[in-house]
Parts: sequence; structure tokens; C-alpha cells
Amino acid sequence: MPMTVTAPPTRDDRGFRGFMNRGGAWRFVAFMVGYLVIYLGFGQLMLRISGNLASDPLLDSVGTVFVQLTAGLILGAIILVSVMLYLGWAPELFGRQPIYRSWWMWLGPVIVATPILLRIFGIDWGKNPVPVVMLALATGLLIGFVEELLYRGFAVKMLRDAGHGEWVVAALSSLFFAVSHSVNLFSGQSIKTVGPTVIYTFGFGVLMYLSLRSIGFLVGAMILHGLTDPTTFLASGGIDVLTEGGSSNALLNAAGLATFVVTFGGIILLAFIRGRAAKGDEGQPGTATA
Repeated sequence: MPMTVTAPPTRDDRGFRGFMNRGGAWRFVAFMVGYLVIYLGFGQLMLRISGNLASDPLLDSVGTVFVQLTAGLILGAIILVSVMLYLGWAPELFGRQPIYRSWWMWLGPVIVATPILLRIFGIDWGKNPVPVVMLALATGLLIGFVEELLYRGFAVKMLRDAGHGEWVVAALSSLFFAVSHSVNLFSGQSIKTVGPTVIYTFGFGVLMYLSLRSIGFLVGAMILHGLTDPTTFLASGGIDVLTEGGSSNALLNAAGLATFVVTFGGIILLAFIRGRAAKGDEGQPGTATA
């Protein structure tokens, strides 16, 4: 009787590396929860030891911006980049998308860019000290880097590695992104603020996925996201505070109304996403277009 020889597990099949390389929704959720526990725990620690910097308005000073936003994001970036390098995922995450784009996918970045431009021209840039504005902009780019690396990088890759089609990839990665913003309840935000933010974030997440597909590189989505957040809180003065119109500034009023277009535009466009990325053909067209 012939003997069956089982090959020993390779380095990529064992431990944390093997866990992540197998992909799948629940594995990403486990990783996301672990990451958020560390990220939020560090944020709470910073708030507890920072006195008034934790409770003063966000844009009061460089210190308030750093304590309330920047410090935690620096830790988050260190964690995600370290994991990415340990897993050897950098070439795939930052390389060209392994599936064709359809022309209509450019609606994603166009919709996202519209309120950004309205805010850029509508914000009173002299209202806050220059160092505060500069740190706010740098922190916004860091938000874009961290959140896109996690949700359009790690999440998209792990869902594709599990064999999911692109509709599922877009929907689940956007859902995870949206649900992660519900943790703002623990930082004292009201359900009236967090609820609409979660819904908005789902639509925004779909548009970020479409930006990833249309631009073809993760960096493009990072830049768009990184411009969205700082222009939003420089216009509204708060974190995850949606400007929904009513401002005396016509451009900011229009940008606030555009949040509805972002929300429902993303949800509507989700229905048209099709295709499946060709596994192992990084930088080459996928098996189908969307």
C-alpha cells in the first residue's frame, strides 16, 4: 500500500503569518478587533494623562490636535506597517490592482473630491493658527494612510484571498470600516452623531473602494481620504462631525449637502460592482471587469 507523505507546514502556513495569509472575513475581523483594542486603549491612556488637552476643543492648539488625534494614529501606523512588512504584503498592497476598472468607477473619486474642493475654497484658513492647521492637515493624511491601509489594504486583500467576488469585497470592507466608527460612542460622542456617521462611512467606504479600483493604486485612495478628514474637521471643528448644511458660507453649505451624495452615491454604486480579482496575477487584469 502506498504511503501518503504529508508535507510539513511551511513558514507561511504557521502561526500569525499563516492565520493572516489564509484570509477571510472572520480572520480580518479578529485582526481588526485586536488592532482597535490597542489603538483605542492607547488613545484613552493619552487622554487620561493629558489634562485639559483631552477636553479642550480639537483645534484649540497643536497639543489638542496631537493628543486627541495624532498620537494614536502614529501608533496605528507603526502597528500596521510592522505587520505588513512582517507578512511581506507591501508589494501586493501598494502595487497595481489585479483587476480591470470600468469607466463608471471614476464616479467614486469624483464624488469624494467634490466636497473636498468645496471645503478647500470655503474654509476660513486664517481662523486657526498656522501650526494648528499644518498639524491638522498632516494628521488628516495620516488618517488616510492608516484607515486605507487597514480597510482597502488588509481587508480587501484578505477577502480576495478567501475567494470572494468584488461585490462582497467592496460591501464587507466598507461594512467593517463603518462599524469601526461606532467605537466613537466610547469616546463620549452621542448616538445622534455616531449613527449618521456610521451610515455615511459605509457609503464613503464604497467610494474609497471605487477609488482604489479606478486609480489602480492604494496610495490614490489614501490621498483622497487624507484630504477628506482634515478639510471636514477644519470646516466643522470636530472629529467625525458631519456638516449637513446651514452654514452662512455657501461653499461649506454645499459641501455639507454633498455628504448626502457621498452616502447614497456609495450605496447605489455598490449595486453595480462585479468581477473577481485574479489571484496571484498581481498587476495583471482580473478574470472579469466590474
